[in-house]
Amino acid sequence: MQIKILNAIDEIEACQWNDLIKDNNPFCRHEFLSALEKYHCVGERFGWIPRHVAIIDNNQLIGAAILYEKYNNYGEFVFDHVWQNTYEKYGLNYYPKLVSSIPYTPASGVRLLTQEHTKDKVFPLLLTTIQQICNKINASSFHCLFASTDEIKWLEGQQLAIRNDCQFHWNNQNYQTFDDFLANLRQKKRKNIRQERKKVINAGVTFRQLDGDSATETDWRNFADFYTQTFLEKSGTPTLNFDFFMAVSKAMPKQTLLVLADLDGKCIAGSLMFASDTHLYGRHWGCSEQVDYLHFEACYYQGIEYCINNKLQVFEPGAQGEHKVARGFMPTLTQSAHWIKDEGFKTPIKDFCEQETQHIKHYIQQVSTHNPYKEN
Repeated sequence: MQIKILNAIDEIEACQWNDLIKDNNPFCRHEFLSALEKYHCVGERFGWIPRHVAIIDNNQLIGAAILYEKYNNYGEFVFDHVWQNTYEKYGLNYYPKLVSSIPYTPASGVRLLTQEHTKDKVFPLLLTTIQQICNKINASSFHCLFASTDEIKWLEGQQLAIRNDCQFHWNNQNYQTFDDFLANLRQKKRKNIRQERKKVINAGVTFRQLDGDSATETDWRNFADFYTQTFLEKSGTPTLNFDFFMAVSKAMPKQTLLVLADLDGKCIAGSLMFASDTHLYGRHWGCSEQVDYLHFEACYYQGIEYCINNKLQVFEPGAQGEHKVARGFMPTLTQSAHWIKDEGFKTPIKDFCEQETQHIKHYIQQVSTHNPYKEN
């Protein structure tokens, strides 16, 4: 077997890489990761430097790790400022570090790629290789973010520290229509959602659900403008761009959902989502005009309708947001695994994670008391 460290994912054939992905996860696909690199959404400028690991046997890719060398924690959504500050307090460098994650994407999915029957052989090779890279570049740590349940279980068995967090996900209870979903909610929640949707319609807003085939260049330019404006208004860094959006939509047209809102013949807002075989993932949103409840309609209700119509099981609308509970999204545990190279920091960080786990458990229990669904 041959182990390669890839400075660009295009060093591996797309078909071989995609054959290792579970559930056709859009963010793990070669096309998505390649577009990030090709259109300069990752790289030294943003502190996301590709270091993907590939394991090749007889010219066939049998294992891979999505991996980046990081010099900041921007776009990770698993916050380790406290760890960084502690390292600096003791005069040590926290950066660089290695991160297995999808840049700017707090969505669950596989990070260590292989077929099920080769997992026992490939997983140890991937982890050992990653640890060797840490030693070579003097990285402080390795972080596997929003990983699958199987990966977390295996990494925990390798003595990595496990961090818990909470997002809010919607689950499809075999609904046939949006009204079926509403019927499962308590009366007050059902009434509020209907009122919110009605106010958007009464304001004169109409919606278009587009995929990569039906969305035009103008549609993507409008959305790219919304996306950039949103980040600039929040003093953030808009890392994605028009060329990236166009490339991904053309490479994965049926996995792309672009929801655009029109008012008086003008496009005023948009939300971008991506689909796997079972999940819908909400990612980005922006608008040029403010309309009451427009965000909820474009980012949540349109997505729920899409899941129902396309028989998708779960809708992950993104990180944070307790306001999602009243709209049918329930607190859901997400997990990440962390390997710390310095022996002196392993125990304190593991203790930190265990304390955090208890806090997250209590938080989920507390939020769940506001369950919007009927008792049954």
